[in-house]
Parts: sequence; structure tokens; C-alpha cells
Amino acid sequence: MRHRKSGRKLNRSNTHRAAMFKNMARALLTYEQIRTTEPKAKELRRIVDKLITLALRNDLHTRRQAYKVLGSHQMVQRLFDEIGPRFEGGQGGYTRIIKLALPRKGDCAPMVIIELTKKASEVVAPEAPAKEESKKDTPKKAEAKKDDKKPAKKAPAKKAVEKADEAEKKPAKKAAPKSETDAE
Repeated sequence: MRHRKSGRKLNRSNTHRAAMFKNMARALLTYEQIRTTEPKAKELRRIVDKLITLALRNDLHTRRQAYKVLGSHQMVQRLFDEIGPRFEGGQGGYTRIIKLALPRKGDCAPMVIIELTKKASEVVAPEAPAKEESKKDTPKKAEAKKDDKKPAKKAPAKKAVEKADEAEKKPAKKAAPKSETDAE
């Protein structure tokens, strides 16, 4: 009997399952939305919600716990610096599972999209009014930067032309004659 056993095995070994969920958690935190099967998404939701809860505490111990699950310092930094602050003041519900109409071809597995409830574009919107004040100064700087960039773009074009000229001057290599051992 399987009473009081939490989690799905998903017909995989322990290590395979752990590696799969590590990869899926990384993908979800990177792209903020992934497409997968329903049972995998429900298990992944448990893992990612715990990671985001760790990111809300943001101390050394919780960073090490997150690294234990994710296995990547870049992902831990993104989790704690970008994703965690979005969910300040929240009590769970960091992910959303949306069922897709069509099942997967081949095995008819129910497919879903799992995504973070607060996306980066939603969080950036409140910062836009603060940037409008500094836009008055930026056109002057932008014009100066454009002038600096124009000569830099012309130089690579000259190099490309020189490489093309060199390629035309070099004769094409002839194919090596086949020996009798190669034919057999």
C-alpha cells in the first residue's frame, strides 16, 4: 500500500527524477513558462514554490539550500535578485498551471503550461514613470553615442571585404585521389 507517500515516481529512477526536476526548475526560472505534462508540472510546482519561498528570506543559508536544488550559481543569483523580490508579501501561489486543449501526439498525455504568476514585464511597468524624468537628458547622450558607434561599424565591414578578397585569390583545394583500399 502507498499510504502517506508524497510525490510521484513518474516511472523513473531516483537520480533520473532528481535530474529531470532540476532541469525543469532551471528552465522554468529562466524562461518563466514551460510546456510539459500535467503530472510533471504538478510535481515541479512543489519544488519551485519552495525555491521562491527560500528566495523571500534571502540569507546565506537559504541561498545554499537553493543551490542544492538548482546546482547553478547563476540560477541562484537570478532567483534571489530578480524572481524573489517580485513575490514580496505573497503567501504561496507563485506558479500557475494552464491545461492545454490538445494532448501530446503519440501517447495522448495531457499537456499543460506551467508559468510564474508574476512575470518580469508586469514588474517593470511601475518603474517606467521614474525613467521618464531622466529621458530629457538622454537624447543628448544618445546622439553622442550614435556618433561614436558609426565608425566602429564601418571598420568590421572593411575587414569582411578584405577577407572576401583573400578568399577569391586562394585557389580551391582539390579532392584527394581515392586509393584502392578506400574503394574496397
